[in-house]
Amino acid sequence: MATDRLDTLKALVEQNPADSRTRYMLAMELARQGAPEAAVTEFAAIADADADYVAAYYHGGQALESLGRLDEARETYRRGIQACDRTGNQKTKSELQDVLDALGDA
Repeated sequence: MATDRLDTLKALVEQNPADSRTRYMLAMELARQGAPEAAVTEFAAIADADADYVAAYYHGGQALESLGRLDEARETYRRGIQACDRTGNQKTKSELQDVLDALGDA
């Protein structure tokens, strides 16, 4: 069942790579299935194409953390905070700041 879902999401992204929501669903499914490197690639593609899709920064940073790539995670969180400032999304900004604070400065 999980493979079917993953295959379906991959096909949907292939059909419309600019659809951030579908790409986000794919990235989340990849992370859920234990493929954080592939998830990072998808989260980065979302941020590159749709810089104000703030959820991609939080979960992209989490995926980077799971890979031990802490400096990249910090930068992802910082970029997400900037996106939240642009969009006025204070709730996600607070969440991003919390995880950034928990990582500490590097």
